[in-house]
Amino acid sequence: MLDFVAFIGEFVGTTMFLFFAFSVTQVANIQSSASDSTPNTTTGATTGFSPPVLQYIALVFAFSLMVNVWIFFRISGGLFNPAVTFAMLLTRAMTPVRFTLLLSAQLGGSIFASFLVKVFFPTSLNVRTTLSRETSLARGVFIEAVLTAELVFTIFMLAKEKHKATYIAPVGIGLALFIAELVGVYYTGGSLNPARSFGPCVVTGVFDREHWIYWVGPGLGAILAVTFYKFIKILEYEVANPGQDADDKEMMEKA
Repeated sequence: MLDFVAFIGEFVGTTMFLFFAFSVTQVANIQSSASDSTPNTTTGATTGFSPPVLQYIALVFAFSLMVNVWIFFRISGGLFNPAVTFAMLLTRAMTPVRFTLLLSAQLGGSIFASFLVKVFFPTSLNVRTTLSRETSLARGVFIEAVLTAELVFTIFMLAKEKHKATYIAPVGIGLALFIAELVGVYYTGGSLNPARSFGPCVVTGVFDREHWIYWVGPGLGAILAVTFYKFIKILEYEVANPGQDADDKEMMEKA
């Protein structure tokens, strides 16, 4: 029953996160849609370099993630990302059964969000992630891996590790995605999330030859983040900078 509730929460949360992110990205790419018959991609090098558009897309993904993580954290964990879910499985923070259910919810939510954006708005669905012409497959994997590792490690340290600032973890997670999007949108579309790339491909019926990097890259990024997280846990990082969670009263007593 608990796993079913988590499945429902993750499906609705992923749908909400990606619906608003895709909707605003659709608006940001209206000009590129008008100038090119069917680009169907949000990658900056394809749609044309524009700092305001880049910031617009990065902001909506960051704020949509932040708000929906805050809403759904107590229901399903508010993961919305197979790479994050995979990382949680590797750290044994969830069972294989819940991993399978949440993965299905995330993929289903992405497809449903893409379908809603396609149906609701008169412009063609223009949110696929592709590589820029200058970005090789190897570089695409590397970019996606490093950016995903940064996001996953942020989630580990702000949400998985409990401390006095855990209640505002969604803000830090949203900011982490914002920074990553500013880097990634131009070169890879800034996916960092296999579900985010999968849904638009299903709805448009277009699977690019490089689609696999949006699974391999984030997966490698999750492994990188988990490896470093376990390493600092072995080293007992908490004692390196003690007193971080002490309040003023405790600090006065120690003094």
